Amino acid sequence: MTINKTQLKERIKEDDLINNFIDLENQLQPAGFDVTAAEVHRFEEAGQLDFSNSEREIPDTEEVKPVKKDEEDDYGWWNLEPGAYKVVMNERVDIPENFIGVAHPRSSLLRMGCTIGNALWEPGYTGPGEFVLIVQNPEGVEIKENARVNQLTFEEIDETEGYDGVYHEG
Repeated sequence: MTINKTQLKERIKEDDLINNFIDLENQLQPAGFDVTAAEVHRFEEAGQLDFSNSEREIPDTEEVKPVKKDEEDDYGWWNLEPGAYKVVMNERVDIPENFIGVAHPRSSLLRMGCTIGNALWEPGYTGPGEFVLIVQNPEGVEIKENARVNQLTFEEIDETEGYDGVYHEG
């Protein structure tokens, strides 16, 4: 069962389920939590994936620098052409061994001709989140630093062994 806003707020305050958020009340949603864009990266080479991960190679990326539209602005904008980008979020998660995280692109992003590719957030995963932003709008999109772009929901499951993969920071 997906946990609701009240349950999620309690877990964030008591268990540090999500850290480094910008504004708890604005990011909490009825059935999830909006995560925000801290960095955007352009892929610089091909990746490589095999069955055992013994030959896995994550491609290098280059950070896309945001540009301020006005000198008085606190934050800049990423002007993104069509293509795939890696987004690093501001927030860090600490998922208990009886939860999974499932992420979905915000509907505003979809209405702009963009989507997000996400993987399942395993029980026991601790660390920052990354996902793929796919800009399909032929005119591109502009996204401001710290924009809410992805919504993370949490489902309670029977407790299991926790994630201990290469991306785990716990």
